[in-house]
Amino acid sequence: MKSVTRSLRILEAVAQHQPVTVGELTKLFGLPKSTVQRTLVTLNEAGWLRANRKDTTRWEIGARVLAVRPAALQGSSLFAAAREPMIRLRDQLNETIHLSVPDALHCMVVVDRVDCHHAVRTFHAIGDTSPLHATATGRTVLAHLPPGDVDELVERGLESYSDATLVDPAELRAELKRVRVDGYALNRNQYRPDVCAIAAPVLDEDGTPLASVAVSLPDSRYDESRLPEWGRLVADTATEITNRRLGA
Repeated sequence: MKSVTRSLRILEAVAQHQPVTVGELTKLFGLPKSTVQRTLVTLNEAGWLRANRKDTTRWEIGARVLAVRPAALQGSSLFAAAREPMIRLRDQLNETIHLSVPDALHCMVVVDRVDCHHAVRTFHAIGDTSPLHATATGRTVLAHLPPGDVDELVERGLESYSDATLVDPAELRAELKRVRVDGYALNRNQYRPDVCAIAAPVLDEDGTPLASVAVSLPDSRYDESRLPEWGRLVADTATEITNRRLGA
């Protein structure tokens, strides 16, 4: 139990001071450097922590923390701002609505969901993760990040999940430009087969993407002629969430 308590305290310290070095944590807790390093590696292997992508000597919280935080998120300004607009969008379209947040450039994490009333519907569990380049939620975030971040993602390699996945860097960049112009992104069978999504970004005061709201539906109910209408509704919902969160 002592080692569990130590791990939790180190996790809390990383969340509070991130990105933080082993040396800084060693001074904070007065523990041997080897002990702190071993704890960090264990938490990293479990997905709770990860090395900072710009400075690998520093540590920060990982996707697992994001996956279990929806209960805590319910008290946040983002959750409070998003819930009612998501319900209204669900009622307008009768399709499932998801709210996802980025874990840096690693993935998108589903943090809230409003289900539709169809017997056949798409399903992403709270805490599910997905790649940025292959999803509508991810591309709405990428479209509003600095070009250097997109370059870094491309340099890692764009994994293919289906014949429709955008894996060509030039095509991806062209798509991100279109997303910025249109205000929404479309994913049609690019990540999961027979699943479509239309997403738009929730932005911070300075235009930084905080989250993405998306309508998700089976490909059998997708109607290309309605894409402009659906895209506008999703983009309007994202704008409303942004404004509600900022108190506008």
